[in-house]
Amino acid sequence: MDKPKISVFCDVACELGEGPGYDPLTKTVWWFDIVTGRLFEKPLAGGDVQIQSLGQMASALAVIDEGRQLIATETGLFVRDRQTGHTTLRQPIEADNPLTRSNDARVHPAGAFWIGTMGKKSEKGAGSIYWYRQGELRKLFSDISISNSISFSPEGRIAYFADTGKNIIWRVDTDPETGLPTGEPALFYQHKEKGGVDGSVVDGDGNLWNACWGRSSIDVYAPSGKRIRSIAMPVLQPSCPAFVSEDSGNLIVTTAYHHMTEAVHQSDPDAGKTFLIELAGKGRFDPPVRL
Repeated sequence: MDKPKISVFCDVACELGEGPGYDPLTKTVWWFDIVTGRLFEKPLAGGDVQIQSLGQMASALAVIDEGRQLIATETGLFVRDRQTGHTTLRQPIEADNPLTRSNDARVHPAGAFWIGTMGKKSEKGAGSIYWYRQGELRKLFSDISISNSISFSPEGRIAYFADTGKNIIWRVDTDPETGLPTGEPALFYQHKEKGGVDGSVVDGDGNLWNACWGRSSIDVYAPSGKRIRSIAMPVLQPSCPAFVSEDSGNLIVTTAYHHMTEAVHQSDPDAGKTFLIELAGKGRFDPPVRL
């Protein structure tokens, strides 16, 4: 097993970095600072980072096409024009509830966007998970405290999601043609060690890569739920990984200094920066969302 190379991809620290992804159409990496409502975009090959203030909390993004993106925010889904930065409301989600916001999200192979919500203060059971596709919105699961780890098997027959409040990752069978659940969630993994299960992504072999918040690691789980690898991170709070290559296991990983005491932050000076992990493997990209 190769030893990964870990480097800082962007040294602009985010209080709560989240929602990373890669657009193969433009060869651009994106991520968010949720609490400050900022979207970051940077070419994978290098160059300046572009930062846009969105005016509200935002956490995740789906590619529509080369010029448009669908952004999950605290009030719903917005279409963003990449050239102008202009956003237009597409679908309200919990817009009438000022206590919640979007959190983790990812696109199913069928083009359906699964979006998780949570309380802004992590209120118990305040969050839900939604399915959006071709103008239709459905609530799939509720009574979730901190929605996370939304990800899918390569063929689209399995979905994963977590409640970090319970430190449990579930798996549920899904229709590969629609991305809708076809059964009830079952336990995939329950974390009983230090830290909490956060964002995840599934590779081309069906393994789930999970950022373990508070444990300084990216943990890899086989489809059976067995942990098969851990990659040590140089920060305490990694929040979410995303593949940036289909020919390797290269990952972008967001991190955070959210809720750190001043003393802990001083001992973790790279907290909030965005990292690149280079290693062998078989990455996957999310497909475009079917608007």
